[in-house]
Amino acid sequence: MIAIKNILVPTDFGEASDAALTYGRELASRFGATLHVLHVANNIYLNAFGAESYAVMAPRMQADLEANARKELDELLIDSDKSGPPTTRAILTSSTPAYAIVDYAHDKHIDLIVMGTHGRGPLAHMIMGSVAERVVRTASCPVLTVRHPEHEFVWPDALTAVAHA
Repeated sequence: MIAIKNILVPTDFGEASDAALTYGRELASRFGATLHVLHVANNIYLNAFGAESYAVMAPRMQADLEANARKELDELLIDSDKSGPPTTRAILTSSTPAYAIVDYAHDKHIDLIVMGTHGRGPLAHMIMGSVAERVVRTASCPVLTVRHPEHEFVWPDALTAVAHA
């Protein structure tokens, strides 16, 4: 038997992450698991260009970046009828999102990571790398990657009833 108690969905607030969240919610509901939704905010301190005015503004900019991420995360997770799975929200600051995701998964005893992937071509992948690929290679738990748009197997209940009628 598969025991899944904690499911992690990292989000960058893009379409692929939204698709992954749909899968994560459904899986968490089916398994009676807690859904962890994580956003990794970019650490702007490590991207400083040496300008003195930038260094003075950096703390406020970092706080604003994290506050905006928190607001977006709250809007993303609105559950007006309280029918969804128990949900934990988290925002981390890091310059390496993949490692922040893997560390969070380890620290919170995550059983499954569900994450979106953009499905870039080989050249873009070579130049930009892939957070999803790094997570797949380094996570100690299974990782389900979801592309958008691709084959969907999570349907709202009403659509399932109509499709099988």
